[in-house]
Amino acid sequence: MTQFRPRGAVAPLRRPASTPRRPSVDAVITSLRPEEPLHCLRPAAVSAAARAFVAAFPGDVLYAVKCNAEPTMLRAIAAGGVTHFDCASEAEVRLVRSMFPDAAIHFMHPVKSRAAIRAAWSQAGVRDFVLDTDSELTKILEETEGGAGDLGLVVRLALPKGNAAYDLSGKFGAAPEDAIALLRAARPHAARLGLSFHVGSQCCDPAAWTRALALAAQVIAVAGVAVEIVDVGGGFPVAYPGSEPPALDTLMDAIREGAALLPEGVRLWAEPGRALVAGGASVVVQVQCRRGDALYVNDGVYGALSDAGAPGFRFPHRLVRLDGEAAAVERAFTLFGPTCDSADVMRGPWMLPADVREGDWIEIGQLGAYGTALRTAFNGFDRAHVTEVSDSPMLATPGYEAAAARAA
Repeated sequence: MTQFRPRGAVAPLRRPASTPRRPSVDAVITSLRPEEPLHCLRPAAVSAAARAFVAAFPGDVLYAVKCNAEPTMLRAIAAGGVTHFDCASEAEVRLVRSMFPDAAIHFMHPVKSRAAIRAAWSQAGVRDFVLDTDSELTKILEETEGGAGDLGLVVRLALPKGNAAYDLSGKFGAAPEDAIALLRAARPHAARLGLSFHVGSQCCDPAAWTRALALAAQVIAVAGVAVEIVDVGGGFPVAYPGSEPPALDTLMDAIREGAALLPEGVRLWAEPGRALVAGGASVVVQVQCRRGDALYVNDGVYGALSDAGAPGFRFPHRLVRLDGEAAAVERAFTLFGPTCDSADVMRGPWMLPADVREGDWIEIGQLGAYGTALRTAFNGFDRAHVTEVSDSPMLATPGYEAAAARAA
């Protein structure tokens, strides 16, 4: 079943009680011949990735909702065994609570409005909040009226700059000496006290988690207070062209090595986002014009292809032509998006048949992570078809199939 939705329309896809087999991407293109971007969701792949991660991680798995809040994807995450959700806003909290009344929701943004804290606490039953400053601790205590004996407080620890694709060391996190003071200040008010960190998004260095856990262990030891939780954050990588991450088991072994330094009884949390949903969606764009090695398509950096712009992420892709065969020889192309902004460019390189032409479609994979989430309405290019398909992810990430098989 296919729906046509503008950006921001998050009503769940409705299916009949007897759900027919999902079509393939090619079958949907043949049927629709879409002239707007076509988002092809793979819920079975998302459930499998979630099942694999839950089986591999030695603690609680909190899905990072910001990565993809599409209701179909959230249902697929839950079907894979995830019962905890990492939310960063009041809107995300409301969405998750409306879909999963019994889910555990954790408000993991270190800086929150007072209204958001109040609503999460009193209306949505959220009990765990992250902070990285004394003023945020005061704000949380005031807006939860002291926590009523059921407050979870998690201190965000800053890490040194790493080598992840997206460095996250500059915006949030308390320096070790400040984190020590915050743990001591929060302990009297917390039913659950935790320490969290984030090694950066798309981190392919397993030792980054080992080093961060060693630092967390030092901070906890110096603080001298009991800590129940250590949250190893997100950043778990997936495969992209030219970048094959370590296998899932390798990452988990590194986390176990670091966790062995923590006090006995500490519970681990993780906040995967990309790792669960990246392979769960592709976007089909249509070529509207060709100028030499430049292809003008109907989606771009202000739509689902933000990461293909300035960050320069490469994505698996293929040409779809319904009328005739494409050339066997490939060449490198640059893609331009549909807006009037010259910054709407995705340099790739995108290797496609040399005779690509107006009217052809290009399927671009690994866009389940941050594709839908980063779409905007700039220039009015905010419309997209959304459908569920039966296809496998366009790229497999090492270790997930084995972990999912062990979990089955």
